[in-house]
Amino acid sequence: MASKFGLAGGLPERRVRPIWDAIDSRQYKNALKAITTLLAKYPNAPYVLTAIKMYKLAGEERFLLWAVCSIQLQVHYSDGGEKLLLLAEGLLKKHIVSHSLHEPEAIMVYISILEQQAKYRDALEVLTGKLGSLLTVEVDRLRIQGRLLARAGDFADAANIFQKILELRPDDWECFLHYLGCLLEDDSYWCTEENVDPIHPPKKVLCKISPLSDELFDSRISNASAVVQKLQEDSQNKLLRGLFFANLEIERRKHMHGKELEHCAVQMTEIYCKNLPLSKDLDPQESMHGEEILSLICNLLVELFWRTQNFGYIIEAILVLEWGLTIGRYAYHYKILLLHLYSYLGAFPMAYEWYKCLDVKNILVETATHHILPQMLVSPLWVDLSNLLKDYLKFMDDHLRESAEHSFLAYRHRNYSKVVEFVQFKERLQNSSQYLVAKVEESILRLKQHAHSIEEEEAVLENLKSGIRLVELSNEIPSKPLTFNEDFQSRPWWTPTSEKNYLLGPHEEISYRARENLSQDLEAGVRSNIERRSLLPRMLYLSVQSVSTSIKENFEINGSLSDPKISTELKNLLERYAKMLGSTFENAVELVTGVSDGLSSYKDFGTNLVEWFNFAVFLNAWNLSSGGCRSRTWHIVDSLLEKYILEGVASLESTIFTPYEKMRTLVQVISEPLAWHGLILQACVRSSLPSGKRKKKTGSAELSSSPLYLALRDSTQSLCSTLEALLKWLIVNQSDDGKLEATLSSMQNDGNNDGPGQVFQILETSTSSMDSTELGHWITGAFKCWNTVEVARKLVTGKHVVLNEFIKNCESKFKSVQKLKQQLSQI
Repeated sequence: MASKFGLAGGLPERRVRPIWDAIDSRQYKNALKAITTLLAKYPNAPYVLTAIKMYKLAGEERFLLWAVCSIQLQVHYSDGGEKLLLLAEGLLKKHIVSHSLHEPEAIMVYISILEQQAKYRDALEVLTGKLGSLLTVEVDRLRIQGRLLARAGDFADAANIFQKILELRPDDWECFLHYLGCLLEDDSYWCTEENVDPIHPPKKVLCKISPLSDELFDSRISNASAVVQKLQEDSQNKLLRGLFFANLEIERRKHMHGKELEHCAVQMTEIYCKNLPLSKDLDPQESMHGEEILSLICNLLVELFWRTQNFGYIIEAILVLEWGLTIGRYAYHYKILLLHLYSYLGAFPMAYEWYKCLDVKNILVETATHHILPQMLVSPLWVDLSNLLKDYLKFMDDHLRESAEHSFLAYRHRNYSKVVEFVQFKERLQNSSQYLVAKVEESILRLKQHAHSIEEEEAVLENLKSGIRLVELSNEIPSKPLTFNEDFQSRPWWTPTSEKNYLLGPHEEISYRARENLSQDLEAGVRSNIERRSLLPRMLYLSVQSVSTSIKENFEINGSLSDPKISTELKNLLERYAKMLGSTFENAVELVTGVSDGLSSYKDFGTNLVEWFNFAVFLNAWNLSSGGCRSRTWHIVDSLLEKYILEGVASLESTIFTPYEKMRTLVQVISEPLAWHGLILQACVRSSLPSGKRKKKTGSAELSSSPLYLALRDSTQSLCSTLEALLKWLIVNQSDDGKLEATLSSMQNDGNNDGPGQVFQILETSTSSMDSTELGHWITGAFKCWNTVEVARKLVTGKHVVLNEFIKNCESKFKSVQKLKQQLSQI
C-alpha cells in the first residue's frame, strides 16, 4: 500500500528524512513545501498531491480534509508512516489559525488524527475548547469526551461523564456498559494496544474480572446500583428497558465466578414469568420486556451442562429458547444461541433453518456467516452448503464492484470521515479471510460432489483451470494482509471463535486473557488453512494425470510417456504441503508409514488428521508415476483408511446426545482422502482397460499377476469392505426408536429440587395458570401452539437427516468402487 500512495513506505529514506526533521522541529510550512516538491517527482501518488494543490489554489476546507484523509489512509496501510500524522496535524493547526474550522466532520477528523497518535489530552482540549461548539448535540460531545478520558486512563472522570449521559438518556444501554466499565476500572473496551483500530473501536464490552479489591468492588457496585435506582425513580411511569437490564448486568458482574448457577437460573425464570404480562399490549414484532432474561437463563444452563456433563441441561436450554421464540419470533439472539446448540449436537438442518430465519442481508452476510459456515463445511449437507457459499460469494463480488461509487458519493456530499471509512471498508472486504475461505471451499465442494465419477471430476477440474488459480492464491497468502470481519462478539461464550468450543473439553475457568489469546492465534491458523487447502485441486489434477500416463506406459505398447514435469510439480507441492503440516517431506513419509504399520498412533497426526491422509493419498499417486515402490504406498493408504474408519465405527455412539464432533472427522475422511483415493483408482482402472486399436504389452494371465494389477485389486477390495462395514453400522443405527423418549426423559427430575428440568417446568406451569386477560390474546394464542414433544422431535429429525445424507455419500462411493471391481475383472 505504501507504494500505491507514493509516500514514506514507497520513497527513498534519504528523500523523506528532511520532511520528518521539519515535522520534528514543528516547521510545518517547510515540511509542506518539501512534501509538495517530493510528490511532484513521484506521479504515482496523485491523491495527496492533487488535494494539496487544490487546497493551495482555493484555500477551501474540503480540499484540506481530502489531503488529511489521504495521509490517514497512508498511515493505516503502511509501516513506519506514523510521523506523517504529525504533518496532518500541522496542516489542520495552520488552517485553524488562519481560517478556523466550520463543519462538524472537520473536528471529527481532527480528533481522530489526535487519537491515532494517542494524544488524548490534546483531543480533550480541542473538544472542550471553542471548536467543540461545532458538535451541537450535547450527548454526542459527551460520548467523545468520556471515550477520550477512559483511553487516557482517567476512569473516575470518565464514569462521571457517562453518568451525565445516563441522566440525559437513561435508556442508553451501551452508555451504561461504559459507565459500569469505567466504575470498575475495566479497560477491556478502552484497550489502547496497537492492534486496535481507533477509527473502529470495539462496540461492546468484553468484561473481565475487576482488578479492584473486594471492598472497593462492593462499594462501586453499590454506587452503580444507587445510580440505576435513582434513574428508575426519576423515570417513574416510563418502562425503560435499559434500566432493568442494568440491574441484570450488575448481578452478572457479581456472579462472574459461577456461584449458585442453578438457583440463579430458577430465580431469573420466576422473574421472567412474573413480568410477562407487561408485554401483553406490545405488537408481536416488538421486543418483549425482559426477553434477554431467557438468553441469560440459557447461558446458565449451558454452563451447568459443561460443569456436570448432564445433557439434560442442553436439551432444557434448547426448549427454553424454542419456547421463547413462540412469542418472540424476532429475537435474533435466541436464534443465534439455538443455532450453535443444534450445531453442537449435529442437528445441522435445524441450525441452518434458524440461520435463514435471521434474515441476514447486506454487510451482515460478511459479519454473521461465521455462525453457520464452519459447521456446514464439515457436514454432509452439501446442497445447503453450496447454496450458502453461492449467496455469500455473490454478495461479496457485487459489493466490491460497487465500492468506488460509495467513496465518490461520500466525498461529493462532504462526509470526509466516511471517505476514509469506505476506502478502508473496501480493503477489509478484499482481504477478508472468510471471503478467501469461501472461494477455496466452494471449489473443493464441487470436487467432492462429483467424486463418484472420474469423467465428471475432470470436467470440474477443467472449469477450475486445473487448480492453477488456487495455487497462485496459495502463493500470495504468506504476504497477503488478512482481515477478520466476523462479529465474534455475537457468538455464545462457549464458542468465542469457530475454531474453539469449550464444551468439547473439561470444565475450566475462562479468563479474559484466554479469549484475547484466541483472537491472536486465529490469524495464523486461518492463513495456514487457506494456503494448504488451496493446493488440493491442483494436487488432485496432477495425481490423476500422472497415474493415467504411468499406467498406459506400463500396460500398453504405444502408451503415453509420463511427463516428468507433472511428477516434479506434484513432488514440489507435496513438499510444500508437508511443510504446512509442520514437517519435512522425508519425516512426513516416515510418519504416515509408521502410523500405517502400527508403530505410531493416529494421535501423532494431531488435529490435522484429514490433511495427513490427503498427503498419503497424493504421495501414493506421485510414487506410482515416479517408479518407486508402488505396492508399498498403496498398502499405506489402504491401511490408514481401513484402520481409522473401522476403529471410528467401533467407537461411535448411537445416542441422541452424541456431539457431532465424534463423527465430524469420519465424515471428512470419507468426503476427501477416501474420495481422492477412489478417483485415483478410477483413473488407474480406466487407463488399464483396452480401447480402440491399442494393444497390451502382455497377455491377460501375465497382466493379472503383475504387482500393479494386484495392488489395484487389493486397494479396491479394501475400500469396498471398509465402506460396506461403515454403511452397515450407519443403516443399523439409522432408526429413531427410543431417541425421542430419551430426549424428553433427560429433563425429568421426579420432583427433585436439583438437576435439569426445573427451569422449563416453571415456564410451563407459570404461564399455563395465566389467562388471556393477563397475557393478552396474541401471547395466549402463541402458547396454545406450543408442543414440547414436537420440538424434541425436531432435534431427533435433524440428526436423522444428517445421518441420511452421510449414508447417501457413502453409498455413492460404494457403488463406484463396486463398478471398479467389475472393470478390473475385465483386464
